[in-house]
Amino acid sequence: MIIYNVTVNVDESIAKEWLSWMQETHIPEVMTTGIFLKSQINRVITQDDTGSTFAIAYTCPSMKDLHQYQINFATELQQQHVARYGDKAVAFRTLMEVIQEY
Repeated sequence: MIIYNVTVNVDESIAKEWLSWMQETHIPEVMTTGIFLKSQINRVITQDDTGSTFAIAYTCPSMKDLHQYQINFATELQQQHVARYGDKAVAFRTLMEVIQEY
């Protein structure tokens, strides 16, 4: 299993609206691609006062599946996010491979 993690630092002035949009629109659109098996949105707990940070974890079966997402869907979905929030919601992405679940 592969976890595609998107960490987003969100300006406090838009945090509530951003979270609502993610839950009601963006994450459901990502999930309708059929690539991911599940998704999870988490708030990163920090001592930093420069906004809210969230980590959205999408799980897919393989790197091949993730590659299909990146080729066919990622650019458009990421552009929608940037067009809506610009530099008030800055994202970076990491990949993780699940070794074992307990």
